[in-house]
Formats: sequence, structure tokens, C-alpha cells
Amino acid sequence: MTTSGSSSNEQVAPPAVQHGKVNGQTQREATFGAPVEEISPLGTHLNLKSAVFLNLSDTIGMGIFSVPGIILRSVGSIGMALTLWILGAAISFAGLSMYIELASMFPKRSGTEVVYLEQAYPRPKYLLSTTFAVCTVLTSLAAVNAIAFAQYALYAFDVAVTPGKQKILALACLTCSIAICAFSTRWSIKISNVLSILKVGFLVVVPCTGLAVLLGLTSAKSQIHNFKQIFEGTTWNGNALATALVKVDYSFFGWSNSINLLAEVPASAGTNPIQTLRRAGYLSLWTVSLLFILANISYFVVIPKERMKDSGVLVGAVFFDIVFGEGGFIARKVFPAFVALNCVGSIIAGTIATARVARESGRQGVLPYPDVWASTYPFGTPLAPIMLKFVLVFFVIVAPPAGDAFNLLVDLSSYPRTIFAVLICIGLGILRKRRAIKGEVAAPEIVYRAWDGAVNLYLVKSILTIVMPWIPPANGSHSGDVSLWYATYCVLGLGIMALCGIYYYVWIILLPRLRGYEIVEETVTLPDGAVTNHFTRKYINAKSGASSNTAQEPAPTEATPLLSSS
Repeated sequence: MTTSGSSSNEQVAPPAVQHGKVNGQTQREATFGAPVEEISPLGTHLNLKSAVFLNLSDTIGMGIFSVPGIILRSVGSIGMALTLWILGAAISFAGLSMYIELASMFPKRSGTEVVYLEQAYPRPKYLLSTTFAVCTVLTSLAAVNAIAFAQYALYAFDVAVTPGKQKILALACLTCSIAICAFSTRWSIKISNVLSILKVGFLVVVPCTGLAVLLGLTSAKSQIHNFKQIFEGTTWNGNALATALVKVDYSFFGWSNSINLLAEVPASAGTNPIQTLRRAGYLSLWTVSLLFILANISYFVVIPKERMKDSGVLVGAVFFDIVFGEGGFIARKVFPAFVALNCVGSIIAGTIATARVARESGRQGVLPYPDVWASTYPFGTPLAPIMLKFVLVFFVIVAPPAGDAFNLLVDLSSYPRTIFAVLICIGLGILRKRRAIKGEVAAPEIVYRAWDGAVNLYLVKSILTIVMPWIPPANGSHSGDVSLWYATYCVLGLGIMALCGIYYYVWIILLPRLRGYEIVEETVTLPDGAVTNHFTRKYINAKSGASSNTAQEPAPTEATPLLSSS
């Protein structure tokens, strides 16, 4: 055990620089926070193919089969809906370019935003990164996918959807998916790969079917007239546009999924982890963008405009109903069953990634029991972060009214993430400037700089989706996409962030001040090879103000574990 000598009451010291090698080139990583693990205790299971499939599995989920009708209802016109889908693709590419640059700065750290916030904003120490991790796990889209699984599974078996049945089936889906990730990283990635292939294959069926209808090869009547006066009925209400853009963003969510496992990507001859993840990111995002836009065009070719507006989250089912006949085997059985399976794949892929986010936050030491969060015992997986996600998502599924759950959870998951997106954009500029001053650059073969225009696009989009949801809907405060007050998800998102801030203040600032100790960081290596920070108490002599191991409390030690007498 080695003591860092850093305390919560001191100025933040310049970051230490740790050296590692990728393909023989030295990496220099500033380490304000969690220590760098030179060899990942989670193993190296993620090659290019698996990275592509991990992105695809998380991105091609419930979104493309559920939200197009909701988006059309919000914006009023097909032209505006398609514009937002194209804009969503452009914003996703902008975000990906930023994240690749940030990853190249810290090539041995998994956890994406936790690392970037930790490094860009060293004060208050770990506050932003810990808040992000908690928000990510608590507002996980696993709840959305589990609820969607339940709705489509019940639909496939002609079972009436009731709040009780929906929640029970959603919890069963969540439990099975989480269990796979908890017991084996290798097998969870393999299952994710197989499900990704099925997802892409089935999604390709949608534009092919739309083309068949357009060419008159089916009995379904083409709705090509939907594309006449394509912007007719467009609404310019800020709340409606923000709600629609949030749904588009939800559909594309997952483009950075594999970057969360950066430390688990093996270096091989002629390439390195950053190049692998960059290729995987662009391959998967180009695939998804093309298929999403073609799928939307196909929906508009097949489904009458007004019926699509009223389709709710079942637009995909309506599409196949029209083409293959209402009540037909494909529309009533095959499609809903496939979408339900889709949701399972998204939960598995998302859990693999968010567990790394939570683990990286736990390794910083702010959360209680850092050894538990960092440990890979007994299955070689981040078991504690995975179980934390299970418990929190369990309550998220159970808590909201079943009828509002899908839209509320999609909106809620987006709001804190959008606030952090603004901080990431600003943080990228801070890190660029800091590294330029200190002369810290990545190894020559992985230098990558995002285009400034892409950063600005991502920043503007994020600011707009923070502000615009507060604009009242045109038809009253309860006329949004849920039956609750229109800005409920904004308030809930801010509330979660505020609770994280309160926890941080009490744990890191108030209690040390009241009890007369400083918080000191120590770096500890666990038996499984995991490396983590420990926060310990260092008591201060009341008269001299100096650190002492003779404080007035009974037999205090110089470094008392932070949880010993809380």
C-alpha cells in the first residue's frame, strides 16, 4: 500500500504522469484520479469485430421500432422528422470524433466520461465524475428496454398489457440479462455479437419491405403521397422539438459503447486499441445511420401519416401489420418476438459498458468500499457495479406509472447526460490547452483531433436540449409525451444530480470539518490485480493544526479507514 499524500483540504497538485507502452510507444497519462491499471484485471476480450457488434447491439434496440411515430407526433411533419434523424446522425458522428480524441489522451482507462470529467475538472475532486456515474446507472436505458421487452412479448402472445404483467415480465428480462453479464464477460460479449448479427439482419428487412411496397410487389398500398408537401404541419414549439430530438438521440445512443472498454482492447501488431475503437465506431455508426434513415423512409412509404402519429411505441408492429396483414403470423408473432429479443441484446451490451463506468468511479475512492467496486472476484467481471445497476434499475422499473414509464425513462435518462455533454465539450478544450502547455501528447500513431466544427455542433445541440424542454408545450403543461407535468423529467434529472452533490458535500467536506480530519488518498493493489484509491482519515492536532496520530478520539491512527467510525 502506498500513500499518495493528497488530502481534500490541499491545493490540487499537478497531475502525476504514468508511463505505459502500446506497440512500443510510450503513453503519458496525467493521473489526477483513479490509478492507471497497466494490465486490465478484466482481461482483453474486445477485438475489432466484437467492438463493432457491441456498438451495434446497444444502438439497434427499441428506439428505431418505437419512437418514429412519437417523433412525428411531436414535430407534426414528415420533413421535420427526417431532418431530425439526419441531424441525429450528424451529432452522433460529432460526438464520436470527440470521444476518440479523449480516448487517445488516456489510452489505458476505461469508463469514458468518468475519466474525462475526472481529468478535466480536478476540483471539486471527483464530484462531477462520481455524479455522472451515479446518474448513468440510476437512469440506465436498461429500464426502458426491459419495459419495451415486456410490452412486445405480451403483444406477441396476445396477452393484454396490464401494469402488473408489464412490470413482472420487465423484471424477469432484466434479471436474466444482468446475470449473463455478472457471470462471464467473454460469454456476454459472444451473446451480444450473435444478437447484433440478428439485429442488423432484421433491420435490413424494413427498408427492403418498404421498397417492395413502393414497387407494388405486395398487396399493401404505397403512401408515397406522404412525401408531398413534406413539411406541412411542422411545429416550431421548442418543447416539442426538444422532446423529438431527445427521442432521436435515444435511438442513436450506444455509438460510444465500446470505448467504455478501452482498457480491455488488446494491442496487436500494426494497430492499437485507439485505432481499433475508432474503426469500430465509424463502421457501426455508418451502418446504423444508413439503416435508421432508410427505415424511417420505409415507415412513411407504408403507414398513413395520421395512423403513424397514433402508433405510440408500436410503429414497427403497425408497419408489419399493414404489409403482411393484421393478425398475420409475421406481424403478430415474428416481429414482436424479434423486437423483444432486440431489447435483451441492448440490455446486455449496455450493462457491459455501464459496469465499467461504475467501476471506474468506484476506483476513484469517493464511493464507500472502493475495493468492492474495483474487484473482479469471483468471476473476473465487475460484479458489484453490475449488481448495483440491477438494484437501481429494478426500482426504476417498479416506480413510475406503467403507462408513462417508457417515455418518462427515455426523457429522464437524457437530461443529466445532456448536461454532462456540455461539460465534456468544455472539458475537451481544457484538456487540449493543459496538454499543450505541459507538452503531453499521445503516442504519434494515435494522435487524433476532432474537428472544431464537430465539437461546436455537439455543444450547441446539448445546450439546446437543456434549455428547450423548459418551454411549455403548445397545448398546455400536461400535453407533453407523458401525462405528468411536461418538465417532470428535467426536475427529476436535476434532483438526482443535486443528491449526488449533497452526498459529496457531507462525505468529503462537512464530516472532515466537523470531526477534525483530512481525507488522504492511498493507492492499493488488490489480489486480483485491480488497483484502486482508498480514502482514509488523517486526524489533525487541534492546537498546532498539524497532522497527528494522537488526536483526542480514542486511539486514533494516522490513517484510519474512512468508513471505520462513520
